[in-house]
Amino acid sequence: MLRKFLPVLLAMIGLGAGLGAGLALRPAPQRPETDSSERHMEATATGHKAGDSNVRTDDGTVAEYVKLSNQFVIPVIEKGRVASMVVLSLSLEILPGQAEAIHLREPKLRDAFLQVMFDHANVGGFSGSFTDGSNLVVLRENLGEAAAMVLGPIVRSVLITDIARQDS
Repeated sequence: MLRKFLPVLLAMIGLGAGLGAGLALRPAPQRPETDSSERHMEATATGHKAGDSNVRTDDGTVAEYVKLSNQFVIPVIEKGRVASMVVLSLSLEILPGQAEAIHLREPKLRDAFLQVMFDHANVGGFSGSFTDGSNLVVLRENLGEAAAMVLGPIVRSVLITDIARQDS
């Protein structure tokens, strides 16, 4: 009798241990997606919301900031070979409520930005003292013009949030 009872007992203990471990290690429940009015209330209460934020600018107007999803990687070519790689992260200062338009047109925007950055690299903008103020002003202006061509007047400015160069 014990021979038949022992395997059943071990199976029940294993099942109970597995169930207990599954309950103890399960992920926290996901918070349901809130509607836009709740997100606006959260943004007002905290001053910002995850991903995008509305803030009052120096001139008293309200702007929203959207960080582009991926970094930009630009090769710097010297004497026919890659001498270094430049990595940039960009954010856009836009009119409030236009974040969805940015996300919908992001592939075309990234293409335009990459073209501007490749041109900047080809004229030596990322060589030498590439973080010099005048170099970055020229780059920001050119990126702003490209953004205006893709998105129209909803983009107020382009912000370079991170920039790094890795020499070979």
